[in-house]
Amino acid sequence: MYHRITPNPQSVYDRTPQRFRAELQRLARENYAPVTTAEYATGEMDVPAGKHPVVLTFDDAAESQFRLNSSGEPAEGTAVAILREVAAAHEDFRAVASLYITTPPFGGEHSGRKLRWLHQHGFELGNHTLDHPTLSARSSSEATHQIAEMQRRITREVPNAEVSTIALPHGVHPQPEKLARSGESEGVSYRHDAVLLVGARPAPSPFSGNFDPLNVPRIRSQGGSGSGSELGSTVWLDKLAADPARRYTSDGDPSVISHPADSTRTPAPGQEKRINAY
Repeated sequence: MYHRITPNPQSVYDRTPQRFRAELQRLARENYAPVTTAEYATGEMDVPAGKHPVVLTFDDAAESQFRLNSSGEPAEGTAVAILREVAAAHEDFRAVASLYITTPPFGGEHSGRKLRWLHQHGFELGNHTLDHPTLSARSSSEATHQIAEMQRRITREVPNAEVSTIALPHGVHPQPEKLARSGESEGVSYRHDAVLLVGARPAPSPFSGNFDPLNVPRIRSQGGSGSGSELGSTVWLDKLAADPARRYTSDGDPSVISHPADSTRTPAPGQEKRINAY
């Protein structure tokens, strides 16, 4: 989970361009392969054999994440530009991510053009609500309006975009919680395959019985020191490197779900026929 990419971090949610680049390079070295939240949530991940899927998510549609230069390309130093540079240097490290949109998107100016560029280049446009409120503090009708109206604005600019996942502002559900998954307001209906929380651990395999689409955890991008660092990305990547059996590792065949024959993990309902125990 990323927010601003800035040379002058103001909170634990910010990362410098240098540290962001270094983290992407580490992911590439350790055989992680980026997928979108939508691909993860539906299990439609065509990941090369031996690779580990990783979802890069960006909240708040900050201008430091993405803006276009005078040539119509991602501006140097932005998150999207850095991701594309790292991807170009590492085979199987796709330049894809899921960006969660609120208003104004990426600084506001030419926002439609920016959203269209992202969609055309394989980035997922997700919902982060219209005004970024704490949804539990709003009535059910206000909460559904916040979600539906943001979807309407995204699809108005990008008519063929499928807004199928949402990142909850502050990680807080509306009441009732199911309104984060689906709802309708003023003629706009929405349904999400995944509802993302703010923290603070790796998400389970979408083929696992532990997968809960209404409560998908994320790891905050953060170094190995400071407040909350024990839940941050550096610590978690160290843990997963030390215990690689905990990581989802692709068998290279999207039609099959492989796992060790002695595994005690329970598959999600409906996935039993795809299991390949080895």
